[in-house]
Amino acid sequence: MEENITRLDVDGKEIILIGAAHVSKASAIQVKEVIEAEQPDSVCIELDAQRYLSIQQGDKWKNMDIFKVIKEKKATMLLMNLAISSFQNRMAKQFDVTPGAEQIQGMNSAKEVGAELVLADRDIQVTFSRIWSNLGFWGKSQLLAGVIFGIFEKDSITEEEMEKMKQQDTLQAILAEFTESFPKLKTPLIDERDQYLAQKIKTAPGNKVVAVLGAAHVPGITKEIYRDHDLEKLAEKPPKSIVPTIIGWALPAIVIALIVATFFINPEAGTSQALSWVLWTGSMAAIGAAVAFGHPLAILSAFVAAPITALHPILASGWVSGLVQAFMRKPTVADFEKLSEDVFTVKGFWRNKVTRVLLVVVLTNIFGSIGTLIGGADVIRLFLKNIGL
Repeated sequence: MEENITRLDVDGKEIILIGAAHVSKASAIQVKEVIEAEQPDSVCIELDAQRYLSIQQGDKWKNMDIFKVIKEKKATMLLMNLAISSFQNRMAKQFDVTPGAEQIQGMNSAKEVGAELVLADRDIQVTFSRIWSNLGFWGKSQLLAGVIFGIFEKDSITEEEMEKMKQQDTLQAILAEFTESFPKLKTPLIDERDQYLAQKIKTAPGNKVVAVLGAAHVPGITKEIYRDHDLEKLAEKPPKSIVPTIIGWALPAIVIALIVATFFINPEAGTSQALSWVLWTGSMAAIGAAVAFGHPLAILSAFVAAPITALHPILASGWVSGLVQAFMRKPTVADFEKLSEDVFTVKGFWRNKVTRVLLVVVLTNIFGSIGTLIGGADVIRLFLKNIGL
């Protein structure tokens, strides 16, 4: 039983850390045995409130309104969550394991022995926000594309990848390769979470606490638990930078000003500028919708909307094409019921009408952003050429 167990004495409180493997049946059994034998006052699990509710509510997502998701600008986050779920579900199916089973066992065993359950992990939205704030434009594009496409580049998971999962949580495993290119991401992804977990564990009620953790967190928590950490500070979402807002408004203003100025100097050249802007922004957005296998009208709407929405930082062509896709190919109850199975494979992910809508939104926006940059650069090039520079 003592294998993977770390016992600590912190200010007279007995703390027992179980270094579990997130994809191991044996870990769930060990969690049950340890909690029953120790009879702790509190059981800490490596979940935040959002993930805990997701487990408790089961398939409540079947009732979601896809139109509401698009209008509330949650399509990207939902698609990423489904992508991560796909990774977990394929492991469960291929290796006959349940990712996170040790956390569920911790919840059940805490109830059985009458221990207080403590959700010890930081809100995953805060972690994502702090990761996001550490990236520039291209870094964000790489992360989004890497998470979504990297997870689905093959339908099976190798034994080597499985072994890595035994030492990492799902988010760490998915972003492991990305953090090698962006070392600063280690701080919000691992170090800060170790600090947050350590503080929650040592302040858990009672004199005996059992904490169910991914094995990768145990060394960091063992070090950080003897220090005091400000949970409010660690749980703060980073302030939004004013730079993207400035750029978001400045680029459209520059594009419009240059096209108008060129029209006054040379109407023919101004027409070429406007045409270049329409073709680059519209075509790239349409390509994004097409890559998602969107409905022909969704692809057309992406082309028509992009030149206009690109001039307004609050609007996005993906929302337009996504709404059109959802209207033309409205997901049925059957699509929501099959979603948990369809996300197992790339084909299923593209086939299901729910995920197809999300892909249309996200890919239209990604390709549309690229088109905006290229189109804007071409407008500047034509202006400079027209004035003889």
